[in-house]
Amino acid sequence: MAHAHPDTHAHVNTPCSPQDVEAFLEQAELLAERNGQRLTKIRRKVLRLLLESSEPSKAYDLLANLDGEGSAKPPTVYRALDFLQEVGLAHKIESLNAYVACGHASHKHSAVFLICDECGAAEELHAVATTEALRSETEGAGFRMHHAVIEVRGICRACTS
Repeated sequence: MAHAHPDTHAHVNTPCSPQDVEAFLEQAELLAERNGQRLTKIRRKVLRLLLESSEPSKAYDLLANLDGEGSAKPPTVYRALDFLQEVGLAHKIESLNAYVACGHASHKHSAVFLICDECGAAEELHAVATTEALRSETEGAGFRMHHAVIEVRGICRACTS
């Protein structure tokens, strides 16, 4: 997982971070069932690790934390992450090659991430107007957008204080 400064500070990703992990895992199971899929033991464990992490998580860090899942190999973790992204339970932050949980499983949305160059934290921002503008511009170009991930690099409010 990304390493923050020793005087690390947690970012509260209010719009997308579920506050009750157990309740969210139950919702995730129902969402998977509604889609005709299952939240398998590995998928559930990977989602739990993402939910409990205060930072974006790399796949190999998730693999290292799958204690008790002896048969888990890198492809197993990547398949679980692909599933979680597909159903809207996780996002990949491409520039960090890392993943975060998303508490907005009830709808698909584009993700806008604010990534701090000082502490390495990432916060998801609901930039509704930005997403609508992007959709309008892509449609104007004759392109049908399925989803987008926008990454904004800079210094977070805690590091500028």
